Amino acid sequence: RSAVAGFEGAEIRFDKNGSVQLATGAVHQGQGHATTFSQILNDRLGVDPGDVHYVSGDTDMVEFGEGSYGSRSAALAGSAIHMASQKILSKATAIANHLMQVDDAAFEAGVFASRKTNATVTLKDVARAAWTPGKVPPDMEPGLAAAAAYNNPKENFPNGCHVCEVEIDEELGTLELTRYVVVDDVGTVINPLLLKGQIMGGVAQGVGQLLLEDIRFDADSGQLQTGSFMDYAMPRAHHFPHMEIASHPTATRTNPLGVKGAGEAGCVGAMPAVGNAIVDALSVYGITEMAMPA
Repeated sequence: RSAVAGFEGAEIRFDKNGSVQLATGAVHQGQGHATTFSQILNDRLGVDPGDVHYVSGDTDMVEFGEGSYGSRSAALAGSAIHMASQKILSKATAIANHLMQVDDAAFEAGVFASRKTNATVTLKDVARAAWTPGKVPPDMEPGLAAAAAYNNPKENFPNGCHVCEVEIDEELGTLELTRYVVVDDVGTVINPLLLKGQIMGGVAQGVGQLLLEDIRFDADSGQLQTGSFMDYAMPRAHHFPHMEIASHPTATRTNPLGVKGAGEAGCVGAMPAVGNAIVDALSVYGITEMAMPA
């Protein structure tokens, strides 16, 4: 399961020049939050990702947030961004109506238009006007900003299939992964390249734990013997074949974006897939189970 029940917040703030500050409590450690969250803004508000300044984990600037864990960032922070975008759009529509002197401004791809006139205004135009006296409705506060906190009601369940082929040298006992294939369903795919990278990295973590990685201490002194990457058997690129990774997305109804967790999908599937392949290869010797690391 992923995206366990909890909260996450997001704030969208347009500057006078039309650029956007996006702040969330979802802390990124290489997952590509700035890219995926900018894509959500682009989809909802037509904002150019190049105009987005992403702020993460700065408690002086982030109003509310719980962090990144349990494959929750896209589901919770992404949904909070979606909610904040709806608030932005509601206020921006009222300002656009005021600017065009109409009451039916419709928004699409970053532009407001009315059936009653050929006038249009962009969201950037609205953002600039929001900070200009006299260009917003009389009863409206200036500025264009919104914050939202998404309360996640229930977790969701990504799923998939990992298939691994191994070859073991019977004389040397050395093992080679000759093929690895993954088909995963993590719900709505926001960025296929970043998703593939997360699946690939997760597989590498799972394979490393299954085959090589082990924390060892000296039995007499308690001294850690694997305290650096010179001693700790982290897998290298040459341990892996080309990974064939595909998606079979089914949107979940547990959040507005339809996304499921992806961060742990690779690791969860890799350990049993590789372990089962090794046991299958050694079954001719009566082997039915094995301990990690192999």
